[in-house]
Amino acid sequence: MRAVKGNKEYTIGESQQKSYQDAGFDIVGDDGRVTAYGRGKTVPYDEYMKAVKEIEHLQNIAAERYTENEALKAEIAALQAPKQEPAKKAESKKAGE
Repeated sequence: MRAVKGNKEYTIGESQQKSYQDAGFDIVGDDGRVTAYGRGKTVPYDEYMKAVKEIEHLQNIAAERYTENEALKAEIAALQAPKQEPAKKAESKKAGE
């Protein structure tokens, strides 16, 4: 198990994991995958705002697609509904016929 932060990399044991993680180090397992991220990391404001705008854009697209999907479902339901023909009136017979 390794603790990695910037260009620093330390080999650590299970007992040291929490203290290194609290110090901001990412904990990488023996397989090379990050098992825990360090605390106290920040994202530059420009990247944050870019991510927020992208999320808002994607939410708007999702809302548009949802309303379009609901309209299409209603249209499909209307087309699949059995068409009922108007009931034909029984021919009325006049008295004496």
